[in-house]
Amino acid sequence: MYVIAGGNYDVDCFVTDPLNNLLYQERKKQYDSFSHTTTMKGVYKVCFSNEFSTFSHKTVYLDFRTGEDVRLMPACLSVHEILKVVSDSQTWYRLREAQDRIRAEDLSERVHFWSIGETIILFVVCIGQVLMLKSFFNEKKANVATST
Repeated sequence: MYVIAGGNYDVDCFVTDPLNNLLYQERKKQYDSFSHTTTMKGVYKVCFSNEFSTFSHKTVYLDFRTGEDVRLMPACLSVHEILKVVSDSQTWYRLREAQDRIRAEDLSERVHFWSIGETIILFVVCIGQVLMLKSFFNEKKANVATST
């Protein structure tokens, strides 16, 4: 389990077996790993909770590995273990890329809204300056008309 985006990057996680016995429980975790060999058939539940941070949405990555490991020859076993490490590294890089992409999109959105705000402020200031300069010239014309 890995929290990719949202809030303080933490969630609560619970795992229960088919008889609703609690197998795993962690609170406010960003990254964690849990291994369990099942002893009975049925539906195992994995629940994530965001109760403590209801205003921030979170994106969570979860990876399941199921099935029995096939017996391999000793020479193949080392290659298999190295390939598992490579696969885990690729997953880690994909998660980091997804996390960085979400941050970049958020930053792009903020820059976009900030630019719109600056443009509005710029127009308001420009219109204010034009009106102020116009009022200077209107007052001079009024003063010239009263002096004659």
